[in-house]
Amino acid sequence: MSSARPPGLPIVDAMTPAVLVLAGPVTRDEVAGLCDDVRALLEATGAGAVVCDVGGLGPPGLGAVDLLARLELAARRAGGRIRLRDPALALQALLDLVGLRFEMEGEIEQGEPALCVEEAVEPGDPPV
Repeated sequence: MSSARPPGLPIVDAMTPAVLVLAGPVTRDEVAGLCDDVRALLEATGAGAVVCDVGGLGPPGLGAVDLLARLELAARRAGGRIRLRDPALALQALLDLVGLRFEMEGEIEQGEPALCVEEAVEPGDPPV
């Protein structure tokens, strides 16, 4: 009996976006392969986004900015987007500085109302 994984991408529910973990400093030679991974994940899942876990990406720099810009471009060409998970504050500041806006996991998407508590007042309730 073998417990080896079957070849190819894992089967993922279309409602759950796929996650691509970016670990360690990524070399320029690895960027094209990661772009291919983003396109393949979008096609395999049918989801509109791929979550990129950037928590282990390392110190932010222009290499990380270039990587994320290329991943977003690859995702858009495939009809989707990338969403960042666990970005360092320094990476967020650098992305803002160069003018790149990414959806961060946990943020409210555009057009969606913020989740809040709605309170109704019943007739006869004392004023607060």
